[in-house]
Amino acid sequence: MTKLEELTALLVNEINDFNNGIEKLENIKEQLKETKIKMDISEYKSIIESHQQQMKFHKETLEGFEIRFNNKINQAKMYPTWAVVVFIICMVTCVGLVSYMFLK
Repeated sequence: MTKLEELTALLVNEINDFNNGIEKLENIKEQLKETKIKMDISEYKSIIESHQQQMKFHKETLEGFEIRFNNKINQAKMYPTWAVVVFIICMVTCVGLVSYMFLK
């Protein structure tokens, strides 16, 4: 009988330990439910702000390049003005000389 009593006492102790463990787990579970995790995003905010400033600088640089490029395109001519003037003078002179030769 003593062995049976010892086994029963051992089982009762194990059941009590198991119940205590369950109670501790339930307490931990309740604490976890009540615990709110707060993330620190200040470091990420500074990184994002730095990136936004860089992107703004690059955008302004590209816009300035686009404006200068468009101005150059608008000012571009197929032939320089001096070449056109010289050509017109040569044509007028040639026409004048040819007509002078035919009329003579």
